[in-house]
Amino acid sequence: MTNNDMTKATLAVGAAAVAAGTAVAKPKPAAVDAALELLETYDWGADRNALKPIDQAIVATQDDAAGRKKLEKSLVDILAGGISRSAQEYVCRRLRVIGTDQSVKALAALLSNEDTSHIARYALERIPDKKAAEAMRDALPKVDGKLKPGLIGSLGVRRDKKSTKPIAKLLSDGDILIAQAAAHSLALIGSSAAAKELTRFAKKARGAMRQRVADACLICAEQLLADGEKAKAMAMYKDLQSGAQPTHVKTAAMKGMVAASRSK
Repeated sequence: MTNNDMTKATLAVGAAAVAAGTAVAKPKPAAVDAALELLETYDWGADRNALKPIDQAIVATQDDAAGRKKLEKSLVDILAGGISRSAQEYVCRRLRVIGTDQSVKALAALLSNEDTSHIARYALERIPDKKAAEAMRDALPKVDGKLKPGLIGSLGVRRDKKSTKPIAKLLSDGDILIAQAAAHSLALIGSSAAAKELTRFAKKARGAMRQRVADACLICAEQLLADGEKAKAMAMYKDLQSGAQPTHVKTAAMKGMVAASRSK
């Protein structure tokens, strides 16, 4: 079993216990403090079990806001203090579960590093505070090409409407991976503004982007319909039906039109 699997198992067991109304054993503060101290020198090959008190504390503080906030701050301070990549990954995975606005600054500092960008943005994806989306949005023009698709994707997963314009500008990027990520991200955002950008670009898309944008339009229309934007979804489906699209796109668009016509 990998370290990640062990963590998932630990948290899953704790979550199941909470759901079943079973009391979760709270680790001793001294054990948690010792595990946190160990993180400062933790690296690949070290005994993963020594960090278990932190995992247990995460589960035990589900209904203890003050205790969880204190634990989060300890993890953030350790992350900001400079630790090994292995320890950084461990902390980021925990902040993905318990992170709030107080984790954003430390996680944002890792976004431009190729070794830590992905795990940091995964954590920021899950933090509900608007500062998390803002941090990724601010980092987008600063990171290199390898990291851009991931950040674009994370902003799409969050359905961050404020990212619509900067992401739309990347539809014409010379790097096909960036351009394709932009199309899919706008589809996930699924707002009226995102639909407008996709529809506009679809009229001039060429090559591989033509198919990718058509698929993105279908996804975006589904999002609009799910959000109750029936007329706008129908307009997108009609555009896909009337254009020179592959058969599968037209078929999907027709099914979408039928679904839209039946929706209340």
